[in-house]
Amino acid sequence: MPSKKALIRRPGPRLADGLVTHIERAEVDAELAVEQWEAYGEALREHGWETIEVDPADDCPDAVFVEDTVVMYKNVALISRPGAESRRAETAAVEEAVASLGCSVNWIWEPGTLDGGDVLKIGDMIYVGRGGRTNAAGVQQLRAAFEPLGARVVSVPVTKVLHLKTAVTALPDGTVVGHIPMMDTPSLFGRFLPVPEESGAHVVLLGGNKLLMAASAPKTAELYASLGYAPVVVDISEFEKLEGCVTCLSVRLRELYT
Repeated sequence: MPSKKALIRRPGPRLADGLVTHIERAEVDAELAVEQWEAYGEALREHGWETIEVDPADDCPDAVFVEDTVVMYKNVALISRPGAESRRAETAAVEEAVASLGCSVNWIWEPGTLDGGDVLKIGDMIYVGRGGRTNAAGVQQLRAAFEPLGARVVSVPVTKVLHLKTAVTALPDGTVVGHIPMMDTPSLFGRFLPVPEESGAHVVLLGGNKLLMAASAPKTAELYASLGYAPVVVDISEFEKLEGCVTCLSVRLRELYT
């Protein structure tokens, strides 16, 4: 069975200057953010994930949100071209990291833009959010990279939140979970479970029935537990102030649903 690896990236000194688009800016406690990031990485390791720390990009305030820099499908790494120009310097070290793991590397090229946070994979189905950070050319290039490998790519409108995965993720059985007020078109997803809290829409599949999720969604954690899942809760309050969530703080490799 392939080993489970997760790319992570330490918060930089300019974290508090990170971009905010759909929420009001709040003061970020940089020291607490580092503590929360370390606890997040420890939670991954405790559940069988090898964490690989990407070289820092200290001039890029949002670099801790490493998921946005690359999309993995099978053994192919598609290096993104972030929709925010200030984030484009984040990708170089991520490219080095995935190449060192033996991945085949492709790229999103101008005029395409694509953030990894806009990509939800459920088996061979890939939903791509088209909105503020990912454009039509980016979706087209992702489709060209992955459909020959067996993927089916579906474009999803995103206008109410930063990224598609700000609004939805998926459970191990493929059921999409989301907070309806954040979604443009819930009907696009075949199996869908609404959740009562915004941050409850974000889960990382740790393996088996374990779901990594934010401490800010206790009602949703109870819902998942009632369905037979085992929530693993982490406090990421400082990253939530920057529109971050549990999915965007890592890139999971060799995982069926990411």
